[in-house]
Parts: sequence; structure tokens; C-alpha cells
Amino acid sequence: MELGLKSVTRLNFRLDHDLRLSHDRARKPGRLPPMFTIEDRPARLCDGVSRREWLRIGGLSLLGLSLPQLAYAKEQGRPEALVSPSFGKAKSVIFLWLQGGPPQHETFDPKPEAPAEIRGEFRPISTNVPGIQFCELLPRTAAIADKLAIVRSLCTHSDLHDASGYWVLTGYPYKGRQSREIDRASDWPYLGSVLKMLAPSPTLPSYTSVWLPDVMRLNDNVQPAGQTAGFLGYGWDPQRVICDPAAPEFHIEGLTLPPEIPPLRFSSRQSLLQQVEQHFSGVERGTVLRDFDRQTQEAFGLLSSGRARQAFDLEREPVAVRERYGRHKWGQSVLLARRLVEAGAKLIHVNWPREGGDEAVSNPLWDTHAQNADRLQDVLCPQFDVTFAALIEDLELRGLLSETLVVAIGEFGRTPKINGHGGRDHWGHVFSFALAGAGISGARVIGSSDKHGAYPRDGRIEPQDLTATILHLLGVPHTALFPDASGRPLHATTGEPLYALLGDRPATLERTESTGNLALVPPYSKALLLNRDFSDPFDLLPIGKAQRLKGWQGLPIRDEPAASLDFGVALASDGAGDNGVAVKPRQARLGLGVTGPTEAGLLPQGAQAVLTQELRNPRAGTYAISVHAACDGNSADLEWLRSHFRCRVVLFGYRDLTKNQQAGMREYASVPIELDSVAGRSADGAPTTVTRALRSQDAGASEIEMGVGLAMILERSTPGELPVPAGTRAFVKISRIDVSFTPRPRNDDVKV
Repeated sequence: MELGLKSVTRLNFRLDHDLRLSHDRARKPGRLPPMFTIEDRPARLCDGVSRREWLRIGGLSLLGLSLPQLAYAKEQGRPEALVSPSFGKAKSVIFLWLQGGPPQHETFDPKPEAPAEIRGEFRPISTNVPGIQFCELLPRTAAIADKLAIVRSLCTHSDLHDASGYWVLTGYPYKGRQSREIDRASDWPYLGSVLKMLAPSPTLPSYTSVWLPDVMRLNDNVQPAGQTAGFLGYGWDPQRVICDPAAPEFHIEGLTLPPEIPPLRFSSRQSLLQQVEQHFSGVERGTVLRDFDRQTQEAFGLLSSGRARQAFDLEREPVAVRERYGRHKWGQSVLLARRLVEAGAKLIHVNWPREGGDEAVSNPLWDTHAQNADRLQDVLCPQFDVTFAALIEDLELRGLLSETLVVAIGEFGRTPKINGHGGRDHWGHVFSFALAGAGISGARVIGSSDKHGAYPRDGRIEPQDLTATILHLLGVPHTALFPDASGRPLHATTGEPLYALLGDRPATLERTESTGNLALVPPYSKALLLNRDFSDPFDLLPIGKAQRLKGWQGLPIRDEPAASLDFGVALASDGAGDNGVAVKPRQARLGLGVTGPTEAGLLPQGAQAVLTQELRNPRAGTYAISVHAACDGNSADLEWLRSHFRCRVVLFGYRDLTKNQQAGMREYASVPIELDSVAGRSADGAPTTVTRALRSQDAGASEIEMGVGLAMILERSTPGELPVPAGTRAFVKISRIDVSFTPRPRNDDVKV
């Protein structure tokens, strides 16, 4: 029998409508009933799977053939459609997995009346729906609240990433031995795997369930249960696409054959089946296919079709659209999810991606055990708020929101009380999530938590109800069954759809202006230092004035010439034009006469001029910081400076959450700026580099938990009071600071 590329519809096949296998067609454990059977003599590959089975499971599904279970599911769904008109409203789901567990207090469930150690430092803001408030870290999301349904009363009763996440991702609580490990024999299948069986995509079946942009990992290489097809077998795993869509040379591993497999060039004169038979006839005699994973096998079916290739070609998107989603891994992954929706994928799971150096730290992903406020304001919300709002608005603009369900959720929430490292710990007793799009009645909140955001107050739900809701909206009844390896029917979910948030119109048509401040949460920047060349027109802030100051701080700060001893730190330029505008770049100055010739005076022993800034988002790895510095001033005064002062670059850790450098430092590395060697150099100055590897959880070092700072310190090196003659000008000027970071590598040997 032949299957030509231009005669796909002529395929002769027979569907197996029975969920049970007869005795003469017994299967190995984990195998599923055939999607269809090609009427020809089977030939086995090295792993026991025939080439035709390989085509049946992976490649030929691209033809649009559906499972017999689909017809059964549709038949079952007729009564459910009568109960709720929202049944089957969604063609696709974009499932945004906020791994780590977002804090309910700083997202969708602020508690402004709670004590400070519970409510945190951020305030609530009004959304565009009267009476609904979000945290001020979500100003863009607040402006689209009319399109959202927020659930504030989800509960898993578990504070474990793996067990709680398993329940959310599968709809079933974990019953196995160790939820930090994948157990193919006993794990309940991920929702996308069940969907792949019951309702495959009619246009892109190989991509019915897609998982971007990486597998789910806890620290290092711990891959928890709940993200695979479990006991259904590898054939029903989601199509896992490991990628970085924000990379300059973005490509998809799953759409090209691995180098071990020779390229297959299609010919329209020869049948697809015959070409595959010939191509693999030699390969199967070796061991290559033994490691030829299921995802790559499925991707073979896409090699002959331009639909998926075009979906992954982000260069087709206008630059403005890519910028709107955010030029980072998560933002571009969400954009890719939208393109996959357009291509026909059914469920696209977008995992919150890990960053370099976060494999063994106390605040990876949304898991903010330390510096919760900093991580939220600097890293997490600038990505989520921008990208989530962009997705919802983009889907609506394209007419896709009414047929696409969007879910934003993590595995649990965070503790009501902030801990000693300024973080929130695991909390599965109540947390929030957001829904939008197909079949969702927006402008509403379902359920509530108590006054501290600790436990459900009313409307408590569990993850199986979310699973039932997703299936319901996709046209799969929540009573649907699917077979296990032995053919025994199992319930896709034990939950009930959340009918209270379903509908074709919002809960209220009243609207108001949201009150968020976009400047508080600017789009995400990977910059490790702000204003590192001093070109931004921001003033210095006094050290210790307030907690979590952003930008450069100094002590003592000299803003303008004064009738006193001019010793300290200033931001200044070497010259100005006739209109008073600086014609040379600004620089930081530390020393005497930083704003002009100083008045006479006395400098006490130990006097310091300090310029400092907190490093943004410290991770585990090696930092190399280069300070470009030079001396300037009167020639005679420079010799005097060298005789009485020393200057150094310090990489340090803060000792408490006030982040006051003057209150004490954990000095990690200190390198002198050689005043002799830099005198007379160009304005840019010679670089002085300090290098240090920082650790978090490794060996209990805890070097980044309170924050990491950089300081340039000019300090007295001689005893007693120092007379300063009038007119003295001698200082160190800093033109820029360069920071590079090499992440701590992931330890793939750590798996539990």
C-alpha cells in the first residue's frame, strides 16, 4: 500500500472503535489502542515499534485523523452542552505556568489592611472594573481586568512544589512514592496528554499538546512528576520544544532530524510510506533509533508541512509586536504560543523559564524565599505584566480571544508572613489564578481568602475543578473517560466545571480608569547595574535614606559649590557650552573639589567618599566588574591625594534588609584602584576589575540572600586630622562600570 504526498485522503485504514483490545491484539504495558491500523504486514524496529506504528503514532497524525475516543467524547458532551452554552467555546488553550509559585498578596489578592509584615510594601491599585483591585506591580494587567476572571480561593493543601504542581497539572493529587521524580509506571498523565488522546487538533495533531520552552525543573536537574504522559507511555507526552525564541539565531530542535539520522528528502513521485521504509531500513539495524526520542519522531510529520515551520518563524512578526511581548525568553515564548494557536495547536504550555545561575539559589523563578519585593519589581512582574497584557490585547485584536482560553497560574502561592530574608515561603492553602478568553465571563472575581490571605474564606476550589473547566471549554465533557494500558476506562477528571465564571458577557459593564503607575514597573531589563555610564539624568541618592533604593547612592553628596570643605561624591561633567548644557559625558567624582576648588578645612581620620549601587537580581555564578577610573585635578594636589588616600572597588553583601552600605558589609572581594597608575590617563580611565564567584545554597553560603552591592570607596589612609588647603582639587573620576556574569552551571547529577 502506498501513501503519496498528494493523495493523503486515499489512505485505506480502519479505525478501532473499541477501547478494549481483543486477546489476539494484546499490548505491552503502557501501549495504547491504535489510532488506526494500516492494512499491511508489520515490520519491527529495534525498539519493538513497527515503522507503520511509528507513522501511526507520530507521523500520520498530521493527516488530520482523529481518535475514536473523540467521537465518543463528542457523543458524551451533548448533555453537557445543554447545561452550559460555553461547552466547546475554546479551540485552543494557552497555559501560562508561573513556576515557583507567585505571591497572592503582590498579584491578584492584595491585603492593604493586614499588618506590614503580611501586606508587604506594595499598595493595591484600582483596576478598570469598579471594586476590583490588584497589586500595583500589575498596572497593565489592571487595565484589562474587564477581560479577566480571577479566582482567589484555589487550594492544594500542599506546600511542595512537586506535589502541588502535580495536582494542578494533572487534576489529581499525588499518590506515588516520590513526586520529585517522574515515574512512568504510576504517574497520572499531564492534562495535555489526556487532551491529546481525547481531542487531538484536527489541523496539527502532532502539536495537539505543546510544551515550551523547556522541561520543568526544580533546582539543578530535578524533574518532578506531572509533566509527562505517565502511565499512558511516551507516545502521549506533550510535544516538548526546547528553545529560546529570544535568541538571535532561534531555531527549533524538534523540526530537524538529529545529526545521527541522515536527511530525508521527499519526492512527490514516491509515496511517503515507501520513502520512510527505504530511509529507515538501514538506520534501524543500528542503535541510533534507540535514542531517537518520541518528540523527534512526532516532529518528522511536520518536516513535510510548512504550517509548523511558519509558526516557529518569529521573523515573520513585525518588530513592534516582538517588542511589545518583550525581548526575553518568556515573552517570546508567549508570542510563539500565539502563533501556534494560529497554526492549529490545541494546548500550548508556556513554562516560566529559568535564568542562568538560578539552579541553586533561594529565589529562582517565582519561588521568592528571599528578596521577594526586589525579584517581583525588577524581574518577575516587568515580564509578566507586560507580556500577559500584550497577549490578551493581541488575541483580541486578531479575533482570537473569543476562541482561545488563557490560563495564568502557578503551583501554589506564598506565605502570608514575610520571612527574615524579605521573602515569602511555599503556601498551598490558598492562592490565585487568572482566566481570560473563550467562554470566560470577565470583570469578575470568584472566591476569596481571609484577611491575611492565608486560607479560603469562601468558594474554595481544588485543581480538578480547573481541569474540568479547561476540558469543558475545549468540548470534552468533564465526565469523559480514557483507557489505561490495560484498556480499563479512567475518568479524565473528578472535578466540576467552574460554571460561575463561564459566560459570553462580562459580569458588569461598568468601567473606570485603572490607577496603576507604569513607571513603577518598567519593561524588563537584564541590566545588572542601572545607569552604569552616568548618562541618565538622575541625581545621587543618600546612602541609607530608604530601603531598596534604585540607582546610584553616595555619601557625602556634593551637589554644587559651597562655602565649605568640598569633600565627597558628585556627578559632573568636565565642561559645558554657552547654554550651560554639558558637552562632555557625565562622570562620578570621589575626592576633594568635586564641584570646584574647595574651601580650607579639616578631614577627620577615616573619612570616606563612597559611591555605591545594589546589583540587580543577583544569581549564583561569577561576577567580573570593571571600573574605568582616572585621577583628575591640580597636579600638585594629585600627589597630596596619593599620599593620604587609597581607593578601592568592593563587591559585598548586605547584612540586613535595610541595604545600608554604611551599616556594614560582607566584603566578598576588594581590589585597589592604583592612583599612581591611572594619573594622567585618558578621561575614560584604565579598568580596575574585581572578580568573585557568589554562592547561595551551595555549602550554605547564603551570599546573595540579602542582596549584593558594588562600592567605590575613597578613604583616608593616614592617621589624625588632615588639614586641607584652600583651592585643593584632586579626585578620582569614574566614567563607566562594566559588569559581566558567568552563571553557575547546572548540576545534572542532582536529580532528586
